[in-house]
Amino acid sequence: MHCPSCGQQQISQDTKFCSRCGFPLGLIAEILAQGGFLPQLAELHKKKSLYTKKNGVAFSVFWFIFFVPLLTSIFGGVFNIEVLGEIFALIGIFGGLMIFIASLVFLPSSKPAFTPRPPMMMPGVQPASSLYGVPQSHGALPPQQSVPANAYTAPQPGKWRDTNELARNSVIEETTRLLKKEER
Repeated sequence: MHCPSCGQQQISQDTKFCSRCGFPLGLIAEILAQGGFLPQLAELHKKKSLYTKKNGVAFSVFWFIFFVPLLTSIFGGVFNIEVLGEIFALIGIFGGLMIFIASLVFLPSSKPAFTPRPPMMMPGVQPASSLYGVPQSHGALPPQQSVPANAYTAPQPGKWRDTNELARNSVIEETTRLLKKEER
């Protein structure tokens, strides 16, 4: 697996962060393991329900427009059956109001539920919990990655760096050495 941010090849699929840039790789490994699809996203691809608050409110407005102005005027004005016109007006007003209230109270929202995004992590900072809220085991070491002793070869002469020059003496010893050098 390669880091999508910097292109660094990772040692194993279980790597949580890129060793070069610190990019979080937990989700990338899960995408690769699932063949490019996350099961958690299946909720987004489900068929949307017809019974939502938005559709219920729209149906109550349609109900009101259909019964009150249309059927009332047809039966009350055109056919001169005033009793049916009055009945359709009552059905339109009270039925539309009941559908409106029932859709707001009982039907689910048409908007998807808010899911907070995981916080952005600084490179090299270990998150407190994994991506899906399952706590990680603290203090656990990664699996052992070692080179067998028989694969070891001594460095070639001239190819290795003398590390004795990196060893620092204390400030007092260094100052004493410099003062003795000036006296000479």
